[in-house]
Amino acid sequence: MTGQIELQVLVDDPDDPRSREVGLDFPREWIEFADPADPKHVVRADLTWLLSRWTCIFGSGCHGIVAGRAADGCCSHGAFFTDSDDEKRVKAAVKRLTPETWQHFRRGFKNWTENDTVDGKTPARRTATRDVDAPCVFLNDADFPAGGGCALHAQALRDGVHPLEYKPDVCWQLPVRRDQEWHTRPDNTKVLISTLAEFDRRGWGAGGHDLDWWCTSSTDAHVGADPMYVSYGPELTALIGAPAYAKLAELCAARQRQGQIAPHPASE
Repeated sequence: MTGQIELQVLVDDPDDPRSREVGLDFPREWIEFADPADPKHVVRADLTWLLSRWTCIFGSGCHGIVAGRAADGCCSHGAFFTDSDDEKRVKAAVKRLTPETWQHFRRGFKNWTENDTVDGKTPARRTATRDVDAPCVFLNDADFPAGGGCALHAQALRDGVHPLEYKPDVCWQLPVRRDQEWHTRPDNTKVLISTLAEFDRRGWGAGGHDLDWWCTSSTDAHVGADPMYVSYGPELTALIGAPAYAKLAELCAARQRQGQIAPHPASE
């Protein structure tokens, strides 16, 4: 509750970037359809979010999630791995880094993961941070000769592949939230429902309200040339598969032509 009250106070300050964040609750449009490649897979998608003009503004006006550390963007903490396959994929990418491309190569090459807990109880592994209260070990400073930002992201671009192939799952999926659950219908058939939505402050749990700034609700970040379903096409494809993404894109384009009933207030 403290975080929520603090955020509300700061929203009233026009000089604070949080003053340009819209509220978390507003009308949204949703679409639901069966995966053309799998009738047992149903996709539910937040059209209000996917038709928004959100875009990542890291290094171009991002205010960061920790006060006074805008240059960190959302890399102020280590990234938790979703599973062992996620960690193995990142490990393979790390081997492609060199001291010339990764600022913290000497420290991080053998110590780039740490043990932690996701809820104070459940053990989990994540990428290490440079030090206490320091950003992710993969974050190069802005003045690093090879370029600032995520070393894994930059290496993927140098190798001609999409960054989602090198970065931890949570890093390339944000700020799209995918939830999956099996649902039993009245006729006792079961379908897997994949829900695609906005990863807003609440996505982080109660602590999300204490983030210094969060981009999905901010007009500062809703400046993309293309709607989300287009600019995040590779990520959405990885999350639900190519046939389902093709159908999603078709439905999004049709809805855009018709005119939305509930557009994202940060994009208006």
